[in-house]
Amino acid sequence: MIDTLHHALIFLGEPLMKIGGTRVTLGKLLVLCLIALFARVLTTALERGLRELARRNHHAVLSESSVYTLSRILRYVIWTIAVLTGLNYAGINLSNIALIGGAVGVGIGFGLQNIFSNFVSGIVLLLEQTLKVGDYVDLASGVVGRVSEINVRYTRVTTNDSVDIIVPNSEFINGRVTNWTFGDQTRRIHVPFGVAYGTDKDLVREAGLAAARKIDGIVETPGREPEVWLVGFGDSSLNFELVLWVGPRLATAPTRTQALFLWELETELGLRGIEIPFPQRDLHIRSGTLRVQAVAADETPAA
Repeated sequence: MIDTLHHALIFLGEPLMKIGGTRVTLGKLLVLCLIALFARVLTTALERGLRELARRNHHAVLSESSVYTLSRILRYVIWTIAVLTGLNYAGINLSNIALIGGAVGVGIGFGLQNIFSNFVSGIVLLLEQTLKVGDYVDLASGVVGRVSEINVRYTRVTTNDSVDIIVPNSEFINGRVTNWTFGDQTRRIHVPFGVAYGTDKDLVREAGLAAARKIDGIVETPGREPEVWLVGFGDSSLNFELVLWVGPRLATAPTRTQALFLWELETELGLRGIEIPFPQRDLHIRSGTLRVQAVAADETPAA
């Protein structure tokens, strides 16, 4: 048994290759794998523990977004420590890190500036928490959707059509970002519609409020009641807007929400006999008198 163990240790200590002045052995590779496995298990356990803590205590200081941010930062710290520990065990002189940093700086100057910018932007997003998982955002580039994941280099945004869009983190720092659910989960929306001239305005308001209350998810609190506004006089119609506050379910699906309210508006207006006009033009034809002069030819009697 002792001889077998001795031979195994000798086998694990045999150099497989040599990188610079460092001998790479099977034993060192196994230890490096164990360090990586330990780091992975530790980060997974910490993330699960933090999520469980936030789930059990709803009044805890750590909210879901804070737990996500803290778990991400802890993951990067643990992996950094694991890498440095593995390099030290492998015999790589860590005093050369400054030299490596200089080489990385040259690389950044020659073509890695975008990656480095996204990396720093990701750290800023995680620390400032101006953007959280679950937020509904509208970017200057036209991307609209819910934030599904925030990584160091990119953020994954999922649209209402379940399309995942990978957005570089620098776009959230340098560009315009409209966060619809940053501080308040409710949002006011405007649903435009028009009716024919001569329609009773009070009847239009009645139809609009009835349509609003048919949709589940509107907010009716003091100061946030549904309203119907007369906003303009069009070429063919009186222009109104149904103005109301909606909760997060409707706020994060703007196109579907507009369609739902327009559907109910058309129904309620039809029940009250209110005409929804369409563009039309009156054509006036001015009739005139056409004079036809007939010239009669003189007929000469045959000789």
